Amino acid sequence: MSGRTYPQLALDAQLCFPLYAATRAVTKRYVTLLKGTGLTYPQYLVMLVLWESDEPLSVTSLGQRLRLDSGTLTPLLKRLETAGLVRRERDPGDERRVLVSLTEDGRDLEEQVSDVPQELGASMGITRDEALALRDQLTELVDHLDTADSARG
Repeated sequence: MSGRTYPQLALDAQLCFPLYAATRAVTKRYVTLLKGTGLTYPQYLVMLVLWESDEPLSVTSLGQRLRLDSGTLTPLLKRLETAGLVRRERDPGDERRVLVSLTEDGRDLEEQVSDVPQELGASMGITRDEALALRDQLTELVDHLDTADSARG
């Protein structure tokens, strides 16, 4: 059978493909924007969460915020720690928990990348309001998909 028999299977009919292509394009743009910082895009995401927190965060809470499992997050944190940007320590109140905090170098890096969101926005060809609306739509989409997965599980 071909796509003509099942038009719903045509690539251009899929929502998943433009989402996938957009993700790849944005991630590629981040590679350029983060050049010289030593950060990969996933590491940048970890740093964003840490910069917005006033206190150390558990690996679990970082994973929940970033929608990453510990198997993906732990290697990212190890590389950030090796780079001297974060510190990982056992929670003195609960030895099972690992807390992640910024080092001074990690805090200083925030200023170096402070223009990245604006530079990305400028390269997207959409207005700030359109970008915010798209972000909200995508967040809602992910929430719905998570709810659907939870209902099945």
